[in-house]
Amino acid sequence: MNIEDFPMLKQDLIYLDNGATTLKPQCVINKMTEYYETYSANAHRGDYDISFKVDGEYEAAREDVRRFIHAKYKESIIFTSGSTESLNMIANGFFKNIMEPNDEVLITKSEHASNVLPWFRLQNEIGIVVKYIPLDDHHYVTLENVKKSITPNTKVIALAGITNVIGDERPIKEITKFAHENNIFVVMDGAQSVPHRKTDVEDLDVDFLAFSGHKMCGPTGIGVLYGKKELLEHMEPTNVGGGMNESFDNPNEVFYKELPTRLEAGTPNIAAVIGLGEAVRYLEKIGMDNIETYEKKLRQYALDRFLEIPHLDILNIEADSGIIAFNVDQIFSQDVAYYLNKYKICVRAGNHCAKILKNEVGVTNSLRVSLYFYNTESDIDSLVELLSDKEKMEREML
Repeated sequence: MNIEDFPMLKQDLIYLDNGATTLKPQCVINKMTEYYETYSANAHRGDYDISFKVDGEYEAAREDVRRFIHAKYKESIIFTSGSTESLNMIANGFFKNIMEPNDEVLITKSEHASNVLPWFRLQNEIGIVVKYIPLDDHHYVTLENVKKSITPNTKVIALAGITNVIGDERPIKEITKFAHENNIFVVMDGAQSVPHRKTDVEDLDVDFLAFSGHKMCGPTGIGVLYGKKELLEHMEPTNVGGGMNESFDNPNEVFYKELPTRLEAGTPNIAAVIGLGEAVRYLEKIGMDNIETYEKKLRQYALDRFLEIPHLDILNIEADSGIIAFNVDQIFSQDVAYYLNKYKICVRAGNHCAKILKNEVGVTNSLRVSLYFYNTESDIDSLVELLSDKEKMEREML
């Protein structure tokens, strides 16, 4: 699907590491190049034509993102450097100011580091308590286990929409409904879900959402923090400086601008913002429902082929995202990745930034294939051919 749009795929390359980052279509590359070549001024600072052009493109991208995630207000869209910065801003700019010692945050042991470490820091700094929702036999989150985990001290539930190793899709809407009935905030890490599923923040009713542009055909170094407008109004800027202030005559007379500018200090990554807007329009043109349907079909094809190989141990057979985590019997995951690289097949190996997941699955490292809409059955066939011949694999590793 749309393979011809991606210059990287003109190489002799099979790219199966989309959970780490995705390839960029030519239209995104062209849009960013146009900015650098024809109107490369700063945003919200100039009083001349090309600066006005920048302002228009920058705010048009914000509107594109608002529409893409079905947010009610454009002011709820804050541009950041990525999911990591967004989640840190949520923890340090909002929850640090309202949480007290012994208040609880519920996460799971399958969360990405970016949705673990900010909460660990708050535990060390102000004495909140990080607790884990138990995972079921498939290492999934269930509403039942969420209900069992809350206490009168639970203030926040912070979960990925889709996890980056197990690849399970969480029942976020149902969790949010239950959480709000108990006066609990919900933070959603959308890094692995927003690029692959239609996302409607009004329907999900999450309080905060974080996601990254580079995982959805956009540039690196750009991400989004979505928050309900009434909550963002109470978020303290974690960065202060140029662009976000109205005036500062002395330490006691510092006045900040309104949302969203107040939370976007300094010169932003303008080219990346504009590129993200183009990526959003590109994905909308394909259709997020079409992307989801295609990926599920391709994952099932890949899974069926993997199950033909007796020396593969698949960690997440039941997941329905485009992520398959596995190991080759008695061969270190990184060694397998290096072997596949010899044949220009790109997969991920290691702990995938989910370092406490090993306590649940009993496996420290694994290989990960993560699919996107430009992958094909032919890509899977080439991978399976190499994985099937274990003797060849072992021989070439000597």
